[in-house]
Amino acid sequence: MSSLQERSDWLLDSALGRWLASKQVIVSNLTLLKVLLWLVLLGLFVELEFGLPFFVISLFYWLYEGLRSPAAREPGELSAYSVFNPDCQPLLGSLTAEQLEGEMGYRPLANR
Repeated sequence: MSSLQERSDWLLDSALGRWLASKQVIVSNLTLLKVLLWLVLLGLFVELEFGLPFFVISLFYWLYEGLRSPAAREPGELSAYSVFNPDCQPLLGSLTAEQLEGEMGYRPLANR
């Protein structure tokens, strides 16, 4: 029995097994099922000659899902887009138009 146990654990002891056991695996079973379902639906719509509209609508859906925040921000956490922050506060280290003008030595015309 111990030799059977040793033979079955060789994958877990390998580098691949350790990587798979960690939380670094990006593709879960649910993601894989979603991709397979999308491919089947794409094939169906291609047969119905609606492949391109299905693909374009899928792109818009992925864009919508990708831009949605998966979780609410922590209190005090700023958005990457300053227009969504209180008082349009920019992130620390971001380049503002005023800072760029100052660094370029831009001087507004006096008579305008």
